Amino acid sequence: MQRLYSSCLAGIIFLLLCAPTLALAETIVIRDARVFDGVSDQLSEPSDVLVVDGVIDSIGQSLSVPDNTAEIDAAGRTLMPGLINAHAHVMLQLPVWQAMTSDDYSFAYTATVAARSLLDNGFTTIRDMSGNSFSLKKAIDGGLLSGPRIYPSGAMISQTAGHSDHRTAEAPSRLLNPNSRSVFEQRGMVVVADGEAQVLQAARENLRRGATQLKIAAGGGISSYGDPLDVSQFTDSEIRAAVEAASHWGTYVAAHVYNSNGVRRAVDLGVRSIEHANLIDMATLKYMNKRDVWLSPQVMVFQMELVGMNADQKAKQRQARNGLNSLMTNAKKIGYENIVFGADIVTSLETLGNINQELVLRTQWFEPAEVLRQATSKAGKLIALSGPRNPYGKLGVIEPGAVADILILDGNPLEDMSVLERPQETLRVIMKGGQLHKNDL
Repeated sequence: MQRLYSSCLAGIIFLLLCAPTLALAETIVIRDARVFDGVSDQLSEPSDVLVVDGVIDSIGQSLSVPDNTAEIDAAGRTLMPGLINAHAHVMLQLPVWQAMTSDDYSFAYTATVAARSLLDNGFTTIRDMSGNSFSLKKAIDGGLLSGPRIYPSGAMISQTAGHSDHRTAEAPSRLLNPNSRSVFEQRGMVVVADGEAQVLQAARENLRRGATQLKIAAGGGISSYGDPLDVSQFTDSEIRAAVEAASHWGTYVAAHVYNSNGVRRAVDLGVRSIEHANLIDMATLKYMNKRDVWLSPQVMVFQMELVGMNADQKAKQRQARNGLNSLMTNAKKIGYENIVFGADIVTSLETLGNINQELVLRTQWFEPAEVLRQATSKAGKLIALSGPRNPYGKLGVIEPGAVADILILDGNPLEDMSVLERPQETLRVIMKGGQLHKNDL
């Protein structure tokens, strides 16, 4: 009996230690905060923010609140929306060399650490742009794990010799061996599909599992082996198949592509979000802007080098990095309307822990307010394109009726973005959906 009691006690202690730090939702008023609402160019006058049942109820000065309302004194600090990473890969943080020999559990354990790291950095929402993140999403939504809410794409869909095809040249042809698949395809992180029927099936499988949007690869990628960045991928009918499948579910398709021809084809065929686009010309950027297509570029990822990259992959990364300044400069010049924050960090938990550096890097081209809008209200509008597949509500803004994703921090990022580079020190409160993940006030 004593041994059974000790075992049970040890189990309870383990569960308590591993449980998320989120507090139960309640009525909370935050007093004396300078608010960045996700849209404005400056902070508000000192204001109160009332949160009821996970939603922002009201904003004003000296708000009257119900009895027994919990109170947080911001003491003049900055209050802003939780950050949104519109291009994340929470399941793909194992180093490549390790991923090639790891089982499902290693992927899963690493992803739980990645999810917690994102939330600790202030990211209350991510759009996962390739990965088998469905179970992780459910575990976070159910309160079993701490992490951001996830808008999953499921497995990124590409053609043979596309960005989802991570086989080396030595791997046998699928014509000879139908089971010739990379580790990432075996784990459901990506999927290779050829022809309209296979693309439809891959799209429908992702939607069946709970994808909020779909992602296809319409051009070459850096980490994959057989696809230069200048090539266009998929036929028109294949891209249309993915777009049609998504539209039947009330949602949209995002496309990984770097080059102008691939971007134009994707836009003309109904893709709503372009990921990367480093190598496109000004005319193509204007073409996208005119058609209200979302642009999701990244900076930090092109400065990191994956362990084990071969000469061709390194050359592709240099090519993408060299085109980045032109893309961002042109986007700023024309006042590109629909541009969002996305980091695309893979294979490195250490780099992911420094994700907020991406915010600072973008100030080379954009004003701090513009960068913050990219990571809050703009990204919130993009993920809202999921329509009926969006289970959460309005995100990325501080306004009545919006989900209560709230950060309180020391300093003013509208004047000095670097205050967000030290989240362990400067982020005093992290609230997700009205629940306190962190409260140092």
